[in-house]
Amino acid sequence: MRFQHPDGSTLHLAYCTNVHPAETLDGVVAQLSAYCEPVRRRLGVERLGIGLWLARDAVGALGADPSALRRLRTELDRRGLEVVTLNGFPYDGFGADEVKYRVYKPDWTDPERLEYTTDLARLLAQLLPPDVTEGTISTLPLGWRTGFDEAAASSAHTALTELARRLDRLESDTGRSIRVALEPEPGCVVETTADALAPLAALPGHRIGLCLDTCHLATSFEDPAAALAGLERAGVEVLKVQLSAALHADNPRDPAIRSALADFDEPRFLHQTRARVGGVLHGTDDLGQALTSGALPDTVPWRAHFHVPLHAPPTPPLVSTLDVLGETLATLVGGATARSRHFEVETYTWQALPAAARPVDDAQLADGIAAELALVRDLLTGLGLKEQQ
Repeated sequence: MRFQHPDGSTLHLAYCTNVHPAETLDGVVAQLSAYCEPVRRRLGVERLGIGLWLARDAVGALGADPSALRRLRTELDRRGLEVVTLNGFPYDGFGADEVKYRVYKPDWTDPERLEYTTDLARLLAQLLPPDVTEGTISTLPLGWRTGFDEAAASSAHTALTELARRLDRLESDTGRSIRVALEPEPGCVVETTADALAPLAALPGHRIGLCLDTCHLATSFEDPAAALAGLERAGVEVLKVQLSAALHADNPRDPAIRSALADFDEPRFLHQTRARVGGVLHGTDDLGQALTSGALPDTVPWRAHFHVPLHAPPTPPLVSTLDVLGETLATLVGGATARSRHFEVETYTWQALPAAARPVDDAQLADGIAAELALVRDLLTGLGLKEQQ
C-alpha cells in the first residue's frame, strides 16, 4: 500500500511475513497465495506491500538460481504484491517451537551475519518494483547484551563498515539504493534509541540507520517525541518503522493483573519485561521471570515485549501501547515533512497469543492482518496522507 505525504513523497506500508515463517523458497511462495494475496483482497487494494522474511536457506536458493528469483518475482507480480523492505533480523528457525535467545544469532560479530545481510541486499535490489529505487533491511541491534564486550563492539563496527562499502558498490552496479537499519530491542546491546547514537555515528556514510519498532520503544518506556528529537539532533535517520504494540499492565501487584499476564507467558518467544522508577529502567529477560522472581518493582506499571494485534487490544485489565504507535506516527509523518518512508506492521505473535485470542485457521489470520493494516491506513489518512491506488 502506498500513501502520498503532503510534501509529495511516497510512503510504503507493508506487513511482515515473519508471522508465517518458512525456511525454504517453496514455503515462501506458498505464503503468498495462502496469506498475502488474501490479505490484499480483504483490503480491496490492487497492490499490497509485504516485508519479506527470508531465512538463510531461502536466501541461498534465490542467490544460487536465477530461475528461482524469476519465479519469486513472477509470483509477487501476479498476486498484486510488492517488496520494498526485508526483515533481516531472524536468521533462521523463527518457526521453531522455541525461539527465545536463538533469534539473536548470528550477531554482528559473526561473519555469517555480514554475508547474510549482503545477500539480502542483493536480492532486494532485484525485487524492488520498477518505479522504486530505494529499499531497506532491518537487522538486529549488534547482538544480545550478555558477553558483548569492547572487542565484540569493535568486530561489529568493522562488519557494518564493510557492509556500508558493499552497499555503496551495489548502488553503483544496479542503480538501487539499499540501506540497513539497526532495530533497538530490549535486552540487546542497543536497547533504546539513545543506545543507537554512538554506534551509528561511528559508521561512515549514510547506509546504516535505525529501524524504530514501536513495541520496543514502548517496552522501554521511551517517549516517542523525545526519542525522535534525540535521533534528529544526532543526525540519525529512521529508515524504517515497525508498527507494533506492547503489553501494558498498570498495577502488576493486583492478582487479577498478574493472572492475566501469566496467560501471555509462553514458551516460544522471549518477552522482555520492563518497569521504570524515577527514570531508571528495571528489567527481566522474560515475562515469566518478572512474575516469579521479584526482580521488578510492582508498584509501577510493567510493559512486556509481546507484539499484540493492533486492532484487538488484550482483554482488560491489560491494555496495549497502541497510543505510543499513534504518537510515533504523528511525530514522523504528521508534520510538513515525512521523516520516514517505509512502514511495516509486525505482529508475529498471533499463534503465541492466549488460546482464546488465537486465529483458528488461515482465513481468520488473514482477517486479523487485514484489520491491522486497515487501522494503520486510517491513522495515516487521518494525518493528512492520501492513499494511492
